[in-house]
Amino acid sequence: MLVLAFDTATPAVTAALHDGERVLAESTTIDARRHGELLVPTIETVLREAGASLRDVTVVVAGSGPGPYTGLRVGLMTAQALATSLGVPAYGVCTLDAVAYGSGLTEPFLVATDARRKEVFWGHYQDLRTRLSGPAVDRPQELPGEIPLVGAGARMYAETVGASRLLDAPDYPFAGALAALAAEQLGERDVREVVESGTHPVLSLPLPIYLRRPDARVPSAPKKVSS
Repeated sequence: MLVLAFDTATPAVTAALHDGERVLAESTTIDARRHGELLVPTIETVLREAGASLRDVTVVVAGSGPGPYTGLRVGLMTAQALATSLGVPAYGVCTLDAVAYGSGLTEPFLVATDARRKEVFWGHYQDLRTRLSGPAVDRPQELPGEIPLVGAGARMYAETVGASRLLDAPDYPFAGALAALAAEQLGERDVREVVESGTHPVLSLPLPIYLRRPDARVPSAPKKVSS
């Protein structure tokens, strides 16, 4: 197994290679405006550092969001294109799940990432592997109270949610955690059939989780000018 994983649903453009036992290489750049420019070079970097080539990849995994429309599509379209050209399966993993897994927490907590428009994408977790609810999108003040928080969205609104609730954990869905979470699932029998049925608890088809419409809208028809 050689899993190529990457995520572009947050400002972290991140990629990693995992051989089923450990992360071989990982690279991340925090830049909210250059997903399309940075993703392929980041993939090339981890392949080079691991001494591997694209032909060695057996599975492609991409963060499926939720996230801003443009950045999210960069990762998912790249995953679909690579999987098709290599003849290997492609899967999606909720970006919030990757943040949760990277936290290493064994207690209940919330993950929150920046949704823009003064909102956050969030999910409620029993532990690093078990999502209880979400993903959802709300204003920070509408998050369930008293539960500890991780993620850049929580840190961004620390004054609103309460700084004492913030835990020491990665703010972003680093691809090493994404790859490791996916690799745990890929050894299961009939995993592809379960994913295609839509019932797998972690893996999905590589399709975006938007939760709301994109900011860009098709212009409405111009109003008629009366004579």
